[in-house]
Amino acid sequence: MFRKPASIAAALLVAGAAHAQEGLTFTPGEGPFDWDGYSAWADGAPDLNGQTVTVFGPWLAPEDEYLRNMLAYFTDATGAEVIYTGSDGFEQQIVIDAEAGSAPNIAVFPQPGLAAVMAGNDQLTPLGDDTAAWVGSNYAAGQSWVDLGTYADGNGDDQLYGFFFNVNVKSLVWYSPENFEDAGYEVPESMEELKALTDQIVADGDTPWCIGLGSGPATGWPATDWVEDMMLRTQSPEVYDGWTTNDVKFDDPRVIAAIEEFGWFSREDAKVSGGAGAVASTDFRDSPKGLFSSPPQCYMHKQASFVPAFFPEGVEFGVDTDFFYFPSYADKDLGNPVLGGGTLLGITNPSDGAMALMEFLKQPIAHELMMAQTGFLTPHTGVNPEAYRDDTSRGLGDILLNATTFRFDGSDLMPGAVGAGTFWTGMVDYSGGKSAEEVAADIQNSWDAL
Repeated sequence: MFRKPASIAAALLVAGAAHAQEGLTFTPGEGPFDWDGYSAWADGAPDLNGQTVTVFGPWLAPEDEYLRNMLAYFTDATGAEVIYTGSDGFEQQIVIDAEAGSAPNIAVFPQPGLAAVMAGNDQLTPLGDDTAAWVGSNYAAGQSWVDLGTYADGNGDDQLYGFFFNVNVKSLVWYSPENFEDAGYEVPESMEELKALTDQIVADGDTPWCIGLGSGPATGWPATDWVEDMMLRTQSPEVYDGWTTNDVKFDDPRVIAAIEEFGWFSREDAKVSGGAGAVASTDFRDSPKGLFSSPPQCYMHKQASFVPAFFPEGVEFGVDTDFFYFPSYADKDLGNPVLGGGTLLGITNPSDGAMALMEFLKQPIAHELMMAQTGFLTPHTGVNPEAYRDDTSRGLGDILLNATTFRFDGSDLMPGAVGAGTFWTGMVDYSGGKSAEEVAADIQNSWDAL
């Protein structure tokens, strides 16, 4: 099944990292790592000599080696051997293994949907109230992560099954600091300021935005991210959650208003490079290139943390490009919501070693060792931001740490025929001039027909 590029392409940046090496080790006491915390945990760690912990997930080279570099410190503290196996067929194979009674101790899920299904089949082990309380207290927007990892068991009772480890961020606007400086523009800190900046750039005779929805058979998905971000900035998280499950209908006035918020930026010729008519036909991979032309074709581009993979060669972070948080409204009491995704770990075959490894992953150093090697991002409030491998990752991490709400991509949570079907095509129709009311009604009809 086709997966939305924004859901998988964060790996492009990870795969491009050159900081990790096979067998890389970090010397205790050196570097911006919580060695004291690690030593304290190791002193009380269980003796697991002779035990093996198996971990299965979607991470392939080079990400798998980054993980093994970090897990070496768990082995050093406990004596347990950890065997990680990666597969690009993970989502099919983990179901087969679980049904055959040969599941690994821990599975790494790229999205919560499959984990929720397996929890409902009693194929996952609950992590317990203590872990739920720990996540709530130690992750920024902690209750969001508890909610995202909580699913109904076979009896219909909600329990925490998923522990999030590595997150990506979508609520970003990319820009050229040099272009902003030359024009005298400042980074907006609220949605009101972002709209005022958009109007100012138009008044100055320039074009504020590059927007492209083209993506072959998946054309339209970038607009769904806009609408999802607008839902989180105009409605409560509970309304957003209800929308993804069809408890709040697509043709609800609140959803229609969020679609029209996207239209405020995209449906006026003066606001978009190439004019509003080019939005649906411009490939999302080509769209950001307008930031770097001379003179610039646009000043801003909204896209997730993976988008630098499509920037022109030689673009330098902090000089040629940077990003800012897609801001919330100052006049709404909705905090700082962040849209994104992430991988979660669940116990599929419980053992002492599996439980100990999950405890190790709560330690700041487990996150810091990953942060230093790759584009790993974490909402763990106890980590040292200096452990991030570069300023870009550090800036993304800062957005996570300042989030008050985190939600997954809504279209990924909807039935495929809607989230990866009529929602995509509906946004193309809307960009082509169809009204938000008509588009929303069409999408809702498709959901009702399932």
